[in-house]
Formats: sequence, C-alpha cells, structure tokens
Amino acid sequence: MDITIYASFLPHTDPDASLAFYRDTLGFEVRGDVGKGEMRWITVGPPGQPDTSIVLEPPAAPGCGITDDERRTIEEMMAKGTYAGVNLAAPDLDGVFARLQAASDAEVIQEPTDQPWGVRDCAFRDPAGNMIRIMELR
Repeated sequence: MDITIYASFLPHTDPDASLAFYRDTLGFEVRGDVGKGEMRWITVGPPGQPDTSIVLEPPAAPGCGITDDERRTIEEMMAKGTYAGVNLAAPDLDGVFARLQAASDAEVIQEPTDQPWGVRDCAFRDPAGNMIRIMELR
C-alpha cells in the first residue's frame, strides 16, 4: 500500500492566535481559512510540503454529535494541555527552540533534551494548549 499522512487536526480556542503561532512563529503556509469567528477551519503546512497539512479546527463544533458533557471534558483537557498534539522535526533543534522562545509566548514544556529512546527533542504548547514536540533530525 502507498499511504501518506495528508492532514492532522488540532483544536483551537482562538483562531487568530493559533493562525499567528503556526504562520508567524513556525513559518507554516496558510492553505485554507474557512468560516468565521470561532467557527473557523484553518489549514496550514510546512513550506515545500504541499501534501502535508494541519487543520486548526473548533474543538466541538455544533452539530458534530458531541454532548455537552463531552464538550466540557474536551475543554478541560485542552486547558490542561492533554487533549491533542503533534510531533514535528527539524535539522537544527537549538535554532528552532531559540526562535520559538524569542518569537512567541508559547509555553515551554521542555528545553532541548537527549531522550533515553534515542531522539533529541523539545516541547511547547500552542495557544490552545496543544502539545507541540519538535525532534531533531539526525
């Protein structure tokens, strides 16, 4: 089988803040922006990789079959940073870390660290609380 990852979905609580983080801080391209207000779906992706995207979406859009209790659980998990995340990779982890730290108020969870499983990575939370782990390509 020839299967690739086309899009991953991450929730947002403030579409403008999420857009600024992914576009201005991470340097991703904006590929789509539909809806308005908090009901926006924004598609972003790394330059030069048109077949890989992240869709920033409302966490529990009306009519999607989520109950009020489930919506509250999602909101609580997002506030703690335990609901969603994505793993990224870069050849210069220290440079990326310095840029992220200087260019945004993203919460640093972990500075660049050599992990016992063989990767070197760092971790941030985006404006919605999603865990963004960045590993160094070796």
